[in-house]
Amino acid sequence: MDGSGVERVRLTPWSEGDFWLLRRTNSPEMTEHLGGPESEEKLADRQRRYVEPSAGRMYRVTLADGGESVGSIGYWEREWRGGTVWETGWGILPEFQGAGLAASAARALVAVVRRAGGHGALHAFPAVDHPASNGVCRRAGFTLLGQADFEYPRGNWIRSNDWCVDLRAAPANSSRPGPTTNRHDR
Repeated sequence: MDGSGVERVRLTPWSEGDFWLLRRTNSPEMTEHLGGPESEEKLADRQRRYVEPSAGRMYRVTLADGGESVGSIGYWEREWRGGTVWETGWGILPEFQGAGLAASAARALVAVVRRAGGHGALHAFPAVDHPASNGVCRRAGFTLLGQADFEYPRGNWIRSNDWCVDLRAAPANSSRPGPTTNRHDR
């Protein structure tokens, strides 16, 4: 929900038929902060991992009203500072950017990951010079913990912000523990 009580997006588990969306999000514009587009071979490997995840899950983000596909979001395990955490990342197609859909998808994903359990924290690591993704983290209720350097892809170092949601804490705007999707934009 977006704070108005209206569900804006839905998360649909990634399927074999979603490879077209993976290709769309592999454009120079969409991968500018991730080291650039991947080869067709790497995309095919990524598609296999998305369809058959070992831990976590990828989703196609669709508009709640009409079902049009607008992007992707997911979560997976990452070793981080001596423990295992969930990490998330997303991509909203250019024609749908700027409408708050990524923040809505991130809030919905937090609720999904809370219900799934497994780890106590969900992190996002957008590049420090990527204001849109950092804004998504802020609007989705993540807390900024600091900065970190990541090599992604191999040979490409990225200075990132470390944003985190404590999955064990009660959701914001809730007087009881447990998942909720009634989170407000900040």
